[in-house]
Amino acid sequence: MKTMKYVLMGALMLSVGTPAIAQDGTKADVAAVKNLIANKQTDAKSMKPFYNKNKKNPENLIEFARAFYEVKDTANARTAAENAIKAASKDKSLAAPAYIILGDIKALADDGGGAAALYDQAIYFDPKNPDAYRKYASVYRKISPQGAISKLNDLRAQLPDYPVDAIIGHINYISNNFDEAIASYDKVPQNKLEKMDIIESAFSAYLTQKYDKGIEMAEYGLQKEPRNSTLNRLAMFCNTEKGNFDKALDFADRLFNKSDSANISYMDYVYYGNALNGLKKHDEAIAMFQKALMQEFDNKDKRAGVIQTLANAYKGIEDYPNAIKYYEQYLGEVSKASASDYHSFAQLHVKNSDQLEGEAKTAALQKADGIYADMATKYADIDDFIAFQRAHVSLFMDPDFKKGLANPHYAKLVEMLAAKEEKDATDIKRITEGCGYFINYYVHIAPDNAKAKEYAAILLKVDPQNEAANAVMQLK
Repeated sequence: MKTMKYVLMGALMLSVGTPAIAQDGTKADVAAVKNLIANKQTDAKSMKPFYNKNKKNPENLIEFARAFYEVKDTANARTAAENAIKAASKDKSLAAPAYIILGDIKALADDGGGAAALYDQAIYFDPKNPDAYRKYASVYRKISPQGAISKLNDLRAQLPDYPVDAIIGHINYISNNFDEAIASYDKVPQNKLEKMDIIESAFSAYLTQKYDKGIEMAEYGLQKEPRNSTLNRLAMFCNTEKGNFDKALDFADRLFNKSDSANISYMDYVYYGNALNGLKKHDEAIAMFQKALMQEFDNKDKRAGVIQTLANAYKGIEDYPNAIKYYEQYLGEVSKASASDYHSFAQLHVKNSDQLEGEAKTAALQKADGIYADMATKYADIDDFIAFQRAHVSLFMDPDFKKGLANPHYAKLVEMLAAKEEKDATDIKRITEGCGYFINYYVHIAPDNAKAKEYAAILLKVDPQNEAANAVMQLK
């Protein structure tokens, strides 16, 4: 019914001719054109009377152009803007907003150079129009960030009291120069910052791990808008990262329950869960991570990351069966798992074995060893690390050394590390462990003095004062 009313209004206005249109080009024309736009009745015939009646009113023509642009009707927006430029022939400063709209149309078509040229025209006709400088800088920064900032310094010369550094902060922000964005915003008195300036400064601080700064800016903005969801979110994120978990939970409550238009995302649930974890409220944290998995994700790796977080939460409460379940799910969903990921998965099985006995314990350790064996086929560059881990897993299965399960892994480890020309502290520590194992094995488990001396000699090359190795060398 409401739509029909507007259709009838539009038809009536067209049918009665000029009396429905203000003869002197008043704001009534703007309202009428906006109604035509809303009802998609803006063809050349319907717009002609409005252009005729406003041919000396650039302000109204600019409002027509902006209304068309807002609904992405760029053809009509261009026509209205060009008419506004003609109407401003006696005072070109009035044409500046029309050039800005024409620049916006070029920018929408991804013609940054063309947009910059039109914004520059607006600046030429009205050198004190900050919107023209801001938009010029926004598109020109892709060509030359320094050129964009130079243009903004021209605005500073025209309007010394205008917060130009806030615009420079925005240019740096959208150019991903977050440190520079913070520095620019810091030059502006806080009471002169707009809402988006405060948000961008706080977000830049979060992204650069300057969490105290992020908290400062978010809390300042929240003094004015306590129900701002973005600022409550940033305050929760930064406080969580800082370990201020009580404060983080306060802002989480504000975000989830006391904010306007809060579109809750998976990240919100993850941070909420991390804050709960920090206060050892593990069950509540796990519930939040589960809720995070129920949200929409724009790529599978982000979802996989939440699954990994959930697995780690179960690990934190030593619920290894669930930790293993979700970590395995993570490995199945992430696009490219790392060697570190597989190592973590193997270690979950090792930790799980601590809670088991008998065959179940052995089975868990065999799963860990199987993961490391698979890693050996994928990551040849960390062979020594894998051999070291497999040796440890074997020791857990053979704690009294009698089966010699660790022998092949320690042998490989010592061979690889001993052959290195330059050895770091970790290498020396692992050689010491491996040789120490074999000295003990060949002295006490399977006596073989020659073999024991072989490993003692290797050990003495990296640790000449080693007492056990020196003692073995005295054996006959």
